[in-house]
Amino acid sequence: MKVLVTGANGFIGKAVIAELNLGGFCVRAAVRRPLEMGGHLDELVAIDALDPDVDWRPALRDVTAIVHLAARVHHTNDASQEATYRRENVDATIRLAEQAKACGVRRFVFMSSAKVHGEYSEDHAFSETDSPAPRDHYARSKWRAEQALSKLAMGQEFDVVVLRPPLVYGPGVKANFLRLLDTIERGWPIPLGAIRNKRSLIYLGNLANAVATCLTHANAAGKTYLVSDGEDLSTPGLIRRLAHRLQRPARLVYVPGALLHAGAALLGRRADFDRVAGDFRIDSGAIRRDLSWAPPLSLDQSLEQTARWYRGLVR
Repeated sequence: MKVLVTGANGFIGKAVIAELNLGGFCVRAAVRRPLEMGGHLDELVAIDALDPDVDWRPALRDVTAIVHLAARVHHTNDASQEATYRRENVDATIRLAEQAKACGVRRFVFMSSAKVHGEYSEDHAFSETDSPAPRDHYARSKWRAEQALSKLAMGQEFDVVVLRPPLVYGPGVKANFLRLLDTIERGWPIPLGAIRNKRSLIYLGNLANAVATCLTHANAAGKTYLVSDGEDLSTPGLIRRLAHRLQRPARLVYVPGALLHAGAALLGRRADFDRVAGDFRIDSGAIRRDLSWAPPLSLDQSLEQTARWYRGLVR
């Protein structure tokens, strides 16, 4: 099977290509700029997957399936950016899917986000039957793309599979997870000891394995799946486990949540605090039942792999 992977040199893209190599897939990677990439590639094509005016036909030659990972992911709710998110995450996705369908591509795996359900899971874990309630431009653009893809696939031999992961971590992770690793490594106090929440995560390699499974499993056709490691952690629990694997003390300070919330509000960081302290649980039971899928690595193994990478980065 020849698979086109967009966003192939990104954090998730590199892991997906490595997984597909192991599975014996023939991979064609689409990147904005022709950068060196490890692993066997049938072909490396320079193409801007976020441009809705792109002609994909040369890149789609002999392609059986697509993994569409390319997306604008910088989270901002600046009203002026809504059109950009729509253009790059919706219009460009549909342009690719339309041309793929015309070229005879049989399966389109789309990387969406669990954020289409909202920012907080509150009294229960999100499942695929919950109504979407996206709160920012990024999540809304993913939901709009999902809807458009569903319409495009109706009644045709063109299967769309949607994956909605929560926070993805692993070797090469950046942003808040990397900052958390830095904070633990430097031994700085973290005033989150009193937080009692639960959050779902997924390890990079586990997500890549789920993508590979969705490419070939007959039961995946037309489905949308929430996918996670299967074990939810509190923020202090995550910090303790990471600190143990980094061989550093978990310097958690017990500050009442109400005080932290008030302080974050005064600093204009209430949304950031809520993302750290709130619940965000997802139920990944559907993909496990339908596809007999299970994460190849446990949560502890995944955190160990991430910590090992980070230790090599800073020591």
